[in-house]
Amino acid sequence: MAENELAAFREHWKRELRSKREVACAPSSSSRDASDQSGRRGLKNTDGPLKPVEEERCGGGRADAETEGQPDYVSIARSLLDGRTSPLLDRIQEERTRRKRLYQNMTSVCSASLQQQRQPQRKVQKEEEELVDQLIQDLNEVNDIPFFDIELPYELALKIFQNLSCADLGRCAQVSRVWRVLAEDGVLWFRMCQREGYFQNANVSDSPCWKSTLRDCRNSAKTVRSNWKNRVGSIRQLQFELGKVLCDVSSCDIFVLAGYTSGDVRLWDTLHWDSSASYLKTNSLSANTNPRPHVSHVQVNNTVAAAAYQDGCVDLWSTETGGAPIHHYQSPGRVQALALSPDSPVLASATGSVVRLDSADDRGYWRTVCQTQLPKTVENLVLVPDRADQAPLVVSAAGEDVCLLSPGEERPQTLHSVYSHPVTCLDASNSLAAFGVKRTGWAIHDGGNKIHVYSLETSKPTGCLGSSPGDFTCINLRDGPPHLLVCGNKDRRVRVFDLRAGSSVVSLYAHHLGVTSVQADDWKIVSGGEEGLVCVWEIRMGAKLWEMHNRHPVRHVHFNSSTLVTANIPDDKSPRGACITDDDLTAHRRHRGVICHYDFSEDALSQDHILPICRSDYTESHGYNYNINLAVPYDRLAGSHPSH
Repeated sequence: MAENELAAFREHWKRELRSKREVACAPSSSSRDASDQSGRRGLKNTDGPLKPVEEERCGGGRADAETEGQPDYVSIARSLLDGRTSPLLDRIQEERTRRKRLYQNMTSVCSASLQQQRQPQRKVQKEEEELVDQLIQDLNEVNDIPFFDIELPYELALKIFQNLSCADLGRCAQVSRVWRVLAEDGVLWFRMCQREGYFQNANVSDSPCWKSTLRDCRNSAKTVRSNWKNRVGSIRQLQFELGKVLCDVSSCDIFVLAGYTSGDVRLWDTLHWDSSASYLKTNSLSANTNPRPHVSHVQVNNTVAAAAYQDGCVDLWSTETGGAPIHHYQSPGRVQALALSPDSPVLASATGSVVRLDSADDRGYWRTVCQTQLPKTVENLVLVPDRADQAPLVVSAAGEDVCLLSPGEERPQTLHSVYSHPVTCLDASNSLAAFGVKRTGWAIHDGGNKIHVYSLETSKPTGCLGSSPGDFTCINLRDGPPHLLVCGNKDRRVRVFDLRAGSSVVSLYAHHLGVTSVQADDWKIVSGGEEGLVCVWEIRMGAKLWEMHNRHPVRHVHFNSSTLVTANIPDDKSPRGACITDDDLTAHRRHRGVICHYDFSEDALSQDHILPICRSDYTESHGYNYNINLAVPYDRLAGSHPSH
């Protein structure tokens, strides 16, 4: 409104409120005498600064008088300033009663109350002016700052607040007492925790204060991210003391599974290191064979662990009980690929061109649900995740063909097939499948190697990414954000593609012998190379945070929010013994391969989290295990030299 209209509106309000006040508080001789006597007895105040008894009594009379003939907008304005609303009237009234009793006992401020009684009319007039200004401000900002009328139910107000973020809830809590009670409701913060990925299986009654719980979770996540960037935490080397060479490694959230050339399979529970389920027995056929066949492939999820041997045997164990296999079958030839669903008991294996799919029924019995033969030898298998309520779906790569296999279909569906363009790597998420294709055409400029992305729902291509002279060696689509794809190449680079734009957002020169394994999330990339180097990168800056090196190529990389598992697996599975002249062909520790488990949520200063080589003493007899000489200090050896 204009300035003249605003001034006229304010003067009209002042005159009307002043007339109401004069009628309600008409002066008389008896009232003056009563006020002089009662003003010395103390103070009464309901909310805010202390007021004299006469002013309170006059204000109370004014309120009673105004309730009979005043306009509706005056009562609405007063209710807005007081923060009254229907669901919380009883609680506000109890709070005011408690404050009245508290102020009645404060007799030490009687002298100040006598001075305030001399100017009651000025304070009342100032209060009315503030009320008019506040109401005008509310009318001007009615479209920007919503306020709850007396008739709005508490449940409806709570439903409105459910659409706000944490920062918006904090701002609303500063508006008034009523809004603060709404903004700190436990249901709101419980759903906020679940939206951010915390306590997905919890109930509202599991925590007394979900707001504090969310704050603790955020602080913990911030500390873990800082530890990731600065390489602060614990590290364990998962050794299997049989003197054999590591063949394959798989890991999930808390389990790490490894297979060795001795035919043994070892399971580690990183949450309970002393778990009895870590002892896994082999089947009787492989156990009675001498020498025992090597383990070729291993896979693990939260419920079962699987291993395939070179003689074609496949064993399946329970991660809860361990011990003897719960399922076993014999393939006619060597198993080239093994895949296990990350969230359901479904196992897929490929022997030559035959793909077999086994699954557990409702009673826990395993059986073969599908077996199909493809035109060419299968090299890669991936089970599509997040299909617990649907039939399992297998994505397989056989030469130039990429096929979809489901138990409900009689024949596999060909997703992609281009002659003389073989598939080099494969991965799939719940809705997409991505695979690298090698270009081998006669043309010099044929566009380079590509990554094709297909939709699993429509079986149609959704994008063609990259143009690299080297072969793509690894793709990670399942573990990353929904719109990002990270891949490694023989041209020594790690690339991150945005599937929405179809372009590369990050290209890192990572490993000089080629990239062997990658994984990324919303802010970091972990890559492993043929030279044995594990690198951690930050996506936004494109900078390397830190690196770790071991002797053998990195064949496995998997991390979650706070842990990282890396495996350096040697290519030579039959190295010489510890000494050339010895008849014992037990491989030396440096030839066996190594599995490293990093935990960035633990204290790195604890003695248990220091590597054994850092705790070694030169008096120990097993110093040779670390390939160093720890006999005597150098200064002592130099002091005993004959030349001295």
